[in-house]
This record gives sequence, C-alpha cells and structure tokens, in this order.
Amino acid sequence: MRAKLTKSGLTVHAVAGTHVVLLGLDLSTARRKGCLGFAIQRHDHTEGEAFWLRGMKTFEATDPGLGPGGTASSRAHPFQTFQWADYSAKPGHDYTYTVVPLRGTPEALTEGAAVGVRLHTETEAGARHSVWFNRGSIASQEYARRFLNKPPDEIPGGAAYTWLSRGLLEALLAFIARADGPRYRLVGAIYEFQWPAVLHATRLAARTGAQIRILYDAITGGNGPAEKNLAAVRQAEIKRLTKGRTEGKLMHNKFLILIKDGKPQAVWTGSTNITENGLFGHSNLGQVIEDPRVAQAYLAYWQALEDDPTTPEMKDWTGSANAAPPDPWVEDQTVVFSPRRGTAVLDWYADIARGAGKALFMTFAFGMHKSFTQVYQRDDRVLRFALMEKEGNGPGLEEGRRQIDRLRRRPNVVVAIGNNIALNSFDRWLKERSKLSREVNVRFVHTKYMLVDPLGPHPVIVTGSANFSRASTDTNDENMIVIRDDLRVADIYLGEFMRLFSHYAFREAVKIAQAGGQDPELWRPNYLASTDAWQKDYYREGSARFLRRRYFAGK
Repeated sequence: MRAKLTKSGLTVHAVAGTHVVLLGLDLSTARRKGCLGFAIQRHDHTEGEAFWLRGMKTFEATDPGLGPGGTASSRAHPFQTFQWADYSAKPGHDYTYTVVPLRGTPEALTEGAAVGVRLHTETEAGARHSVWFNRGSIASQEYARRFLNKPPDEIPGGAAYTWLSRGLLEALLAFIARADGPRYRLVGAIYEFQWPAVLHATRLAARTGAQIRILYDAITGGNGPAEKNLAAVRQAEIKRLTKGRTEGKLMHNKFLILIKDGKPQAVWTGSTNITENGLFGHSNLGQVIEDPRVAQAYLAYWQALEDDPTTPEMKDWTGSANAAPPDPWVEDQTVVFSPRRGTAVLDWYADIARGAGKALFMTFAFGMHKSFTQVYQRDDRVLRFALMEKEGNGPGLEEGRRQIDRLRRRPNVVVAIGNNIALNSFDRWLKERSKLSREVNVRFVHTKYMLVDPLGPHPVIVTGSANFSRASTDTNDENMIVIRDDLRVADIYLGEFMRLFSHYAFREAVKIAQAGGQDPELWRPNYLASTDAWQKDYYREGSARFLRRRYFAGK
C-alpha cells in the first residue's frame, strides 16, 4: 500500500510491504534552511501504541554515551536522510507515521510543521500471491543483541530459528499441510531437500492419503547435494515419496505443486533450498501463486522432469512446450522454465531491465552477467540498484570486481555486497556472525529477482530460482515467473530489497574502509551534522542521493 502527502513544504511518501514501511521525504526550498533532520513517530493503531523511531547516530554535543548496540530517539537525534524505513513493522497492521522536521541546535531542537500519513501493511497471505522473506541477516545487530551471536541450534526452544525464519519455514509447512487427504497430490522439484521438519511434513501429508512425489538433485560427479539429499531422505524414511534426478548438470529448482481432484491449484516457488542455511541463513523468499493456469504449466514441466531426461531432451521440451520470450507479451504472469537452447530468455530479462524508466533493482548471488552490466552502464538518469553476494565466482571473481568497481563510479548506480561487522570496537556496533554454520557456500544474498519501476503504475517483477546467468537458462533445471502490474507484490519485494540493501551497504563500507588502511580500533562514533550541511548531496543535481531522494519521494 502507498500513501503520499505534501503539507507545509514537506512531502512524505510511504510504501508499505509486509514487514517494511519505506518513507521517502522531500523539503521545499523554503523549508530546507536550518533543518537538522527528521524525527519520526510510529502510531500502531492495531496494538494501540506510539513511539519515536530510534537510530544509532547522535549529535556530538548531546551524545548520551551509547554503548555497543545502543540506540537513541529520533526526537533528540533525528534522521539525517531523505529516505528512511521501518524494518520492525508487522503484517496486516494499521499505522500512522508522523514526520517532524527539527530545527534549531542540537541542544535546543524545535519542531517544524509535521506531516502524518496513515496506511496499512500488507498481509503475507494474499488472494493470488503470498510472499514470505526470511530475515536473511544473521549478520545483524539484532541477532547479536538477542542471541549473543550464538549458533541458532544452541538457543533453547528454537527461538533463534523462529526469528531467522520470519514465517518462511512456517509458510512452507502450511503449504505442504494443504495436501490433506486422498483428493490431493503434492509434487515438486527441490535442489537441496534436507531440513528434517520439511521432510517430516511430507511424510505426514502422505499419511493422510495424499499422493506425494518430490524430485531432488541426485546428480553425481560435482559438488552438488546428491549425497546429503539421499541421506536426509533415508533418515526421514520418505524414500518411497521421492525420486532422485540423476541426469543433467544441475537440478536447481525449488518448487511444489498442490493438486486437488486432479486439477493443479497452487505453486510454491522462490529461491529457498530446504536446508538450514537456505531457510534461516542467507536471504531467501518463498512465494505461493494461487493460479490454476500457472500451476498447470508447472505440472507439465514437473512431468517432463520426472522421466529424468537428459539436458538436450529437456531443451527440446522447453523449446516446444514453454516458448519464451513470449511474442506477443500479453499475459500478466509468464512462466519460464530451463534449460533451453540459446540465450533468448536471458536477453529478454536484460531487455526488461533496460526498459526501466525510473528505477531498477536486482539481486545477484554470483556476479553480474555481461547482459546486465551493459544495462547498468547506460548513460541516463535511471536509478539502478544491485544487491550482491559477491562480485563474481571462481576464475571470474577478479574481473567481476573490476567490473563492479567501474559501475560504482556511475552516479546513478548503487551497489551493496554482503558483509558483516567483525569488531565490537567499531563505532557503536556489536560484532556480528559472518555465517550461520561452518559449511556455507552462500553467506548473505541468495535471492534471484528483478524489480523494474516498482513504484510506478506498471511494475515488473521477475523472480524464481535462476541466477540471471547463462548457465541458469541454457544448462540448469530452473523456473522463473514474470509478474506485471501487481502493485502489492512490488511493494513487498521493494521493501525487502531496501531492507537488505541498506543493511549490507553499510557493512560493505566498513570493509572497504578497513581495506584502505583505517584502523577500526581508532574510529570515533560517526556523529550527526550539527548544521543543515547534511542535505547538500541530496540536492546536488545528478548525484546518487539526488536521484534516490526524488524517486522515493514519488517524484
């Protein structure tokens, strides 16, 4: 949901997802002078509470002496930014956010004319699309505060796992439980199929009389999960409900299909592997699509996979049964399966990205393919964000680093790469975990999605299991869905993107400073500016902050 109000020279543009509310702010020229920042109050009408949002930066003159992990009220130490977000919002709640410009001096702040916007957050479950994102941030101050950075399996009662899941695991278990009785079938294809609670849920569904058949990656000869998958399936005593896919290069899908009375009803899809790290560690999402047409397409694909065809045989199938890109592109939901011959689909994704009129947001787990670097290096005023696990993979890592460094120099490109705070002595920050457990291939960013003009009237979301790479289209078993004109889904995805982007952008900045020779042991707290000079970059024509201010303020 979106709400926008301009009053007394202050614009507040609020965008509510499920767990995130984004606030884009702007001031008229007459109101900018002397503004030291914004205090923001949240009134939760659902639970009947109101309080000032808090931050970690303070004025030096009125510094309350925060310890590591400490926070201060924005009423005394305002936010010096034109784009802020509340990451503690709850789904399905009714909120008012009141933004108050503060003037004067740090010792004697005075309130300007306030603007309040009222809106409700989205529920995770929707009529057509239901979306769940896990925390994706075990490297976080909140985890350090709550659980003292201990491994989640050492926290009593599973509290750390519940916090990290943030409903993702629970939603997956609930989807499986819908296969309740002999009228139902539940089939799917999952790359890493190992977390005991999920495997047990499939066993319980089978006990109700539902027909269960899950394909998992059993391809040998590489570094895949074949052995761990088989061991987990045997341990859960569900071997008869599963089948290993042994042909092909990489069976990288993560989807389930619910069928009732022989008719496909709904699909669970997304980026989440069924492992400890997939569900609770790095960033992931699960999405339920309640659409018989989409479910039927997935079922046809699954039936082709069930015969364990070779890669060339699957390319023949996708070429005839799943023509893509669509011509003409008229549907509001387009499903794309892999592998397929050539790069036409990858080129189509790049064309979609190139079509952004105001903003593009993408996640990349293993570097950026050249088709997208060409998009990001275009000379225009489109704001482009990239959230990455790392700049490249294997032998391509060094070139990837050079490539991303070149992109960073562009004023309309903003990149963040996953990282963690490694020292308690840095500023006011607690040391954070760098990963969930020892055996982790991806530590921070595992999602695979693209958002094109998400705040406009015609957003495009591309999401699924594929990494926007050549191999993900012409070699691996993958599934993606392209969604158009769904503002609710766009708002949810955008909020989650910005939550993690902001989270990791700061941590990467710390890493870059350390690599440049700055000693964190000697750093002092990064205080707020005591004058209105903090606004300068936000009104410098063409700068990244200028573009961000205008975009999030709804300009």
